[in-house]
Amino acid sequence: MSRIAGVFFDLDGTLVDTAPDFHAGINRLRSTHGLPAMPYEPIRAVVSEGAKAVVRTGFPHVAPDSEQSEQLRLAFLADYIEHLADTSVVFAGLEESLQLLERSHIAWGVVTNKSSTYTRPLMQALGLSVRSAATVSADEVVHSKPHPEPLFKAATMAGVDASACIYVGDHARDIEAGRRAGMQTVAVGWGYLPEAHSHTTWNADVVCDTPDDFLRWLQARLA
Repeated sequence: MSRIAGVFFDLDGTLVDTAPDFHAGINRLRSTHGLPAMPYEPIRAVVSEGAKAVVRTGFPHVAPDSEQSEQLRLAFLADYIEHLADTSVVFAGLEESLQLLERSHIAWGVVTNKSSTYTRPLMQALGLSVRSAATVSADEVVHSKPHPEPLFKAATMAGVDASACIYVGDHARDIEAGRRAGMQTVAVGWGYLPEAHSHTTWNADVVCDTPDDFLRWLQARLA
């Protein structure tokens, strides 16, 4: 790949640090059930797996596929939509990369397995909607990641060739999706990794441990 035409990011754990709002939400739900607050790290570790994993972690005594578990999931999501941007922010250091892409007239966007019900208001609240050339959520495609369909859709929306794009993610399925779409892949180490340094094992083209590492790599790539 010579010139970069576009850069797409996973959302939770890659572009935006949403874990604090997930943590606060599960503790509000636990409180309504008379349970004490739980620590941050166990929730942070499963945010990339979605609401079911967060509820399963917050209510380990409830059978995962039971009616009660589904009721808890729905209650958690009803609360989350009201608080999804209370404390969520773009990861420190990534704003510089976004500005670099914009100055370089390179399209950037978001491809996430989050539902658009939550993706769009979060992007809007953070002022990212008007800047993103393409935002694709799981419910806007037939097949979500690790299938490449959402990445192809994002490239089409942004008006760029997928083979000239980069996909950045904090989960193995992100790297698989990127590779299947013919994109250069970047595995990041600042997200919600299941195990320390696991991002180094996903066969990504590039591994960046911190947002500063990513910025330096991007600067060199665009030089």
